[in-house]
Amino acid sequence: MRIEEKKKALSAWRKLLEEPEIRMDAEEQYDELLKMADAMEQEGLINASEWRQLVKEAGTRFAQATEGVGGGT
Repeated sequence: MRIEEKKKALSAWRKLLEEPEIRMDAEEQYDELLKMADAMEQEGLINASEWRQLVKEAGTRFAQATEGVGGGT
């Protein structure tokens, strides 16, 4: 049962990573991804290592989305 919950939660996280909601800017997407990762860890669906990996992926996506923004380009 927990395996299915984990799969479902990770699937929702990945979907948001790949396809942000309409009118969601990069910062909102990043914040929501972190909240989802925190919730999964708190619920015991993922361990600390998995949490770090999700946070890293979210940070990479945020950096890619904001690259050049405000950089004078």
